[in-house]
Amino acid sequence: MSSPSATPPRKPAPRRLVAVVVLVPVLAALALWAFAWPAARTAPRDLPLGVAGPAAAVTQVERQLSAHDGAFDVHRYADEPAAREAIEDRDVYGAVVVTPQGPKLLTASAASPAVAQLLQQAVAGQAAAEGTKVETADVVPAPDKDPRGAALNSSVLPLALAGLAAGAAVTLLGLRGPGAAGALVGVAALIGLIAAALAHSWLGVITGDWWTEAGVFALMTLAVSAAVAGLAALLGPAGIGLMAATVMLIGNPFSGAASAPQMLPEPVGTIGQWLPPGAGTTLLRSVSFFDGAAAVGPALTLTWWAALGLGAVLLGARLKADATSPEPTPAREPATAA
Repeated sequence: MSSPSATPPRKPAPRRLVAVVVLVPVLAALALWAFAWPAARTAPRDLPLGVAGPAAAVTQVERQLSAHDGAFDVHRYADEPAAREAIEDRDVYGAVVVTPQGPKLLTASAASPAVAQLLQQAVAGQAAAEGTKVETADVVPAPDKDPRGAALNSSVLPLALAGLAAGAAVTLLGLRGPGAAGALVGVAALIGLIAAALAHSWLGVITGDWWTEAGVFALMTLAVSAAVAGLAALLGPAGIGLMAATVMLIGNPFSGAASAPQMLPEPVGTIGQWLPPGAGTTLLRSVSFFDGAAAVGPALTLTWWAALGLGAVLLGARLKADATSPEPTPAREPATAA
């Protein structure tokens, strides 16, 4: 028989019920918009493309490309070797070379299989309409074990999740200050080694320097985990949710991993490169297939995220220590003799 003084269970407050009923559909709609809208609007927008050959012929090619309004940002090069060098330096995604035998298309499927396919369709389609055939050469091909780049693209989400989990774990376990920062760095380093072992040694979907790739994987993870733990140290548990929403609802769909930043609506492509998933994907492609070309920008972006996050972890611990430390008791002055 229950005691009459037992407190009956509380019923959920109406405001909480309304918040759940409204908030969950709003989050679902936001997620659908973030992932579906960029995918549905994928198209070239000022996509860097080179043209090379005699001046008169190049002018004609430029005129044909301008028919695709705003699609291509055309760069002129003196000849095919210069165009190839620009592709290898990641200045352009491909190039149209005018030769006496007809147009020749240079692509780099390692930079983006989707863009390479797009260029083949655009250039070859235009040439077919004029009754000519286009020769195609893949200057920097994607690895044979991942010709469509699917495996590399699929690595973005797991690394983002690993970073979120590491930052949340450090926070929920109560680690603070230098101990938390050391744990974040150690976890990121271990994840980098594991990711490189899987993607490079086992799957063979990346083909650059092994240790450099491991460092990129580690830096990608640390950029996310440090930001999560840093925001949590300053804002409390809400910081975990804020960073998780930023990475999952903005960083991943805006990264351009499946295509290219220039294939996304503006300013989506630019925003994506400011966040860890987009910067990490670009950096990984650079070190894996292009000998580090155009790697400075994304490397600095990830470094800033990691450095600011670790700094916030240390600052949050210091602020909490100052807030909980007892105030010093004022010393009594000795009584003077009468």
